[in-house]
Amino acid sequence: MKIGVRLHDFGKSNPVDLAKKAKDMGFDGVQLVINKAFENQSGMAHTMDDELLTSFAKPFFDQNLDVALLGSYFNPVHSDKKKVNDFVLKFKDHLRFAHIFNCPFVGTETGSFNDDSWTYNPLNRTEDAYNEVKTIFSDILKVAFQNKTYMAVEGAYGHCMYCPKQLRRLYDDINNGYLKIIVDVYNYLSIDNYQNHVDILKECLELFPNEIVIFHLKDFIVEQGKLVQVGLGKGIMRWDIMLPLMEKSCPHAYLIFEGVKKEDMASSLEYVHSILK
Repeated sequence: MKIGVRLHDFGKSNPVDLAKKAKDMGFDGVQLVINKAFENQSGMAHTMDDELLTSFAKPFFDQNLDVALLGSYFNPVHSDKKKVNDFVLKFKDHLRFAHIFNCPFVGTETGSFNDDSWTYNPLNRTEDAYNEVKTIFSDILKVAFQNKTYMAVEGAYGHCMYCPKQLRRLYDDINNGYLKIIVDVYNYLSIDNYQNHVDILKECLELFPNEIVIFHLKDFIVEQGKLVQVGLGKGIMRWDIMLPLMEKSCPHAYLIFEGVKKEDMASSLEYVHSILK
């Protein structure tokens, strides 16, 4: 399995320096969120023409790095509907220009009624929430189909697709052949269920046997009743069990470090390689 890194976890810089950092660290590819990774960029299409986008992509080609996922994460149930519309347009633009990066997937999560704080709200678990996400994502999938680029969707405990079964329901309702799944087991966890993280992964693998294209890798400890992310292999996540399951079930999916601190990247990469060997 190939291993990548969320590029802006190195900090915001320019494409040449960031591509070199990822390659020097030993990664095979990156998850790229343009406005978070590159200096002085909004990620909006009207600020970037094809020539500029090609210049962004070239350093990754030069370093033989994949752009495994373009991130255009947005909150489809935000109360500011102008903001929702703007980010829907941004997501559609990413679908249109993803080919410049040879990137097959553009990703997002499913949002929260807490607006800019993407945290648990009881409204997230209502039929209204489900239907609002369904309507907006169905519209986006038309553009995915037109551009032959996949929309990749990620569920999370505090979001509208709060469990793997709810995400599967959405998948079954709207898939037009251009919808894929991102699995971040950590994002499905709470203080009440974290001990079941291996079972949650198994559920994802059973529900999405052919649809998972990205796994986000995180580890954590419990401190004062809260889950706190740490470097891979430094927490309680059973990657020794989970990585072989991922490799067996989804050998072509990309493993992406997300939120791993710079000082933990080298040891985390060594840890993952030691298990996959």
